[in-house]
Amino acid sequence: MKYFILSFILCLTFSCKDDNSSQYNIVSENSYTLESKSIDILQNIEGQNYLRNVIIQTPNNIEEERAYPIVFAFHGRGGNNISWINKLNFFTITGEFIGVYPQGFLESWNLGTEPSKADDIEFVNLIIDELQNYDNLDFERVYAIGTSNGAGMVNKLALETNHFKAISPVVSQLIESLQFSETTQPTSVFQINGAADTTVPIEGGLRMGHDFLDAYDSASLWASEFNCNDSPVIIYLGDDTLYVFESCDEDKEIQYLRIENGEHNLHWGPGSQQLFHQIWNFLKRF
Repeated sequence: MKYFILSFILCLTFSCKDDNSSQYNIVSENSYTLESKSIDILQNIEGQNYLRNVIIQTPNNIEEERAYPIVFAFHGRGGNNISWINKLNFFTITGEFIGVYPQGFLESWNLGTEPSKADDIEFVNLIIDELQNYDNLDFERVYAIGTSNGAGMVNKLALETNHFKAISPVVSQLIESLQFSETTQPTSVFQINGAADTTVPIEGGLRMGHDFLDAYDSASLWASEFNCNDSPVIIYLGDDTLYVFESCDEDKEIQYLRIENGEHNLHWGPGSQQLFHQIWNFLKRF
């Protein structure tokens, strides 16, 4: 797929610090044509202005009368947004959804102990605001996928914003510091963990400065907060196990997939394409 670069600066009267040396063009239009491109969002982080990159991935040919679902994808710590292009291009090329891939500041998402001290909730809010300028997007069908540190980020977004109809945190469960509140709205969740993961163990515990819940307890907590059935439907998929908490508030659903031989890189290894098909089949129901 051919990618076009469109960079814009939201500040016109003061300079903005950027980690890259590329040039930026000012865009003043109020409505943008949807196409694959790279954009930059201005954000103030600890008193300095930075341009943060976001990749938008689309089909080559946009159907003018169609509004496409939107899937945000958040990379893990030490990763980058470019990695999502090949991973999800089957879905974007075929028009299943428009991919939106933000870049974590200092290659991480700020959950409290990461190198980044950016306000990533604000960053996502700014991206959503910018996407309002584009045609052919369906803001009633916005979803999020995250892996590892990015999974923690989508959990945080589901707890603290109302942007996403459904999320899929992969190889990370809830952490103790992320709390439900009276503003948390029911969201469908498809949590995926590997039983052989030594980076974020399935039984939880202290890792990288975070206290992770047990993976099953994490799914059960989502289900309890959204008033799902107390006991999940259990489906055995060969060696793996799928737990389905049904009848949640607002017709939401919580699923937890335990992949028995899965390690922390299960989302990049053999079978990962099948996994992402499973994720999309879940997300698009909501």
